[in-house]
Amino acid sequence: MISTQDYSALPDAASLKAISKALAVLDAINSPDLEYRYYTYNAVWGEREEVLEMSDGEGDQMLILFRPEGCVVNGYLDGYEQPDKAQVTRGLPECFDDFIFGEPVNSIGTTFCLWYTPAYGWQTGIVEIEDDGSEELLFMLDGNSDTYADWADEYYGEETDRSPMDVAAVAKIYQGETLTRAIVLGIVDDLEDWPQLEEDLQAIGYPYDFSSL
Repeated sequence: MISTQDYSALPDAASLKAISKALAVLDAINSPDLEYRYYTYNAVWGEREEVLEMSDGEGDQMLILFRPEGCVVNGYLDGYEQPDKAQVTRGLPECFDDFIFGEPVNSIGTTFCLWYTPAYGWQTGIVEIEDDGSEELLFMLDGNSDTYADWADEYYGEETDRSPMDVAAVAKIYQGETLTRAIVLGIVDDLEDWPQLEEDLQAIGYPYDFSSL
């Protein structure tokens, strides 16, 4: 499992960005209602900045900032002890300071932090608290479409009669293929609000073509 104790399975920043967009696209398809999504993506967070946000609605949150210099992950798990932020971010490149020490991260809190730069790969500061819950949030970033499909079938399919997702359709989104109606209908049995999905895809910055079924 991926955690701050072993993050060797985390992909590089470019691959992680593609995975992040895929997660947001899949959640937008599975849940037209933003309130019930885990993953959202903002391709215009700031100048040359993009952000993935994960929120379970119960206090756990993860934000990943992508910049030309690399990316940084801030995780907060409700109920876990927060470490000394100066220690857990020791060595953090200055280009990530405004994000990690500014809002909304400052108000959310930090139980773990990792960052990636092309020169040094993935790094973290001094992790004094091994049980920081990072496994609970980082597992979805393994780049395996089955990981999302298994999780989402349980989360979105619980207490409903919806069909399990077509894992091949999930994989196409992980691979960054242009989203078509056929791929969407491999994820869900039906979609009532196509205009809302188009709006979401534009915010994510993901290609689509709904001109044919």
